[in-house]
Amino acid sequence: MKWINLALQGGGAHGAFTWGVLDRLLDEEEIEVAAITGTSAGALNGAAFKSGMVHSGREGARESLDRLWQRMGATSDMRVSNWFRGIEPGSISRAMEYSLPYSIGDAWSRMVSPYAYGPFYSNPLEPVVDRFNFDEICADEGPRLFVCATCVRSGKIRVFTGDEISTDAILASACLPTLFKAVEIYDPATDRIEAYWDGGYTGNPALYPLFNDDLPDDVVIVNINPLERDEIPTTPQQIQNRINEIGFNSSLFRELRAINFVQRLLAEGKLKAGEMSRVLVHMIADNELMNSLSVATKTVPNPVVLHKLKEAGRAAADGFLSRHKDDLGQNSTVDLPEMFG
Repeated sequence: MKWINLALQGGGAHGAFTWGVLDRLLDEEEIEVAAITGTSAGALNGAAFKSGMVHSGREGARESLDRLWQRMGATSDMRVSNWFRGIEPGSISRAMEYSLPYSIGDAWSRMVSPYAYGPFYSNPLEPVVDRFNFDEICADEGPRLFVCATCVRSGKIRVFTGDEISTDAILASACLPTLFKAVEIYDPATDRIEAYWDGGYTGNPALYPLFNDDLPDDVVIVNINPLERDEIPTTPQQIQNRINEIGFNSSLFRELRAINFVQRLLAEGKLKAGEMSRVLVHMIADNELMNSLSVATKTVPNPVVLHKLKEAGRAAADGFLSRHKDDLGQNSTVDLPEMFG
């Protein structure tokens, strides 16, 4: 049996890619998930995965993920996706990004605070998250779940786990401040009600909760924000999209750099084995696909794009397993020295 930890990035509706990755991993009977850390869409995917696993094992997890993404905008009638099979997601993304309704909505969100709506404000994610079974999500059995959010007052990360995970905790993890009001939750560490924004600002996702001695060495990161873009962004939409990607990847880069530093010290004998955790880092991604998409398909769920993202996630996980399944428990498959060289 191969035990792994999952680190699930946030990225709005692009989290449907992670839906596909998890769907493929569930096919592997000899791979078990010990813990999940997730932010925003990663937190929703992690919650659905754990709830389903606790309820009825692998098929329960698959069904729970399917229900989540149907509520998020994917249709259960696959003919809708088939009708548009010849259209690339990037073409749909560009059409949405430069459409007049999206441009007006984007400009409106930059000029008008979500607090301006008064009694007319509602968080569209709340009815989706409310349908989770939190007895299952907070259960002791099944993979451990960690949900990341950012404290507005201090700018520090807060990681919710166990009984702390609630509708509000998941909404906080996915709270983009230009779209949603901050989510207020009591913090026993400060003994006050704190306001929280999206966890991506401080941990997308946080990896450090996975470094416990009783968890496996392998951390499989499901990456949905492109780490690199070869082309320089020139349009306002492209510039804003790249700013968003860099900001939401910066916390992950910091933790990976720290892991690389510690692993180098262990390799050089400057740290004794056992003093620090050995971390085997893996990544599942489809940079070509994600580079063709934009913030438009993150914020506006499109049924066709969601299904294509799921298919791409399954394909990316399948490719990872065919190349690196035997490396699990043995070797890192992300070359951190090269990444930070």
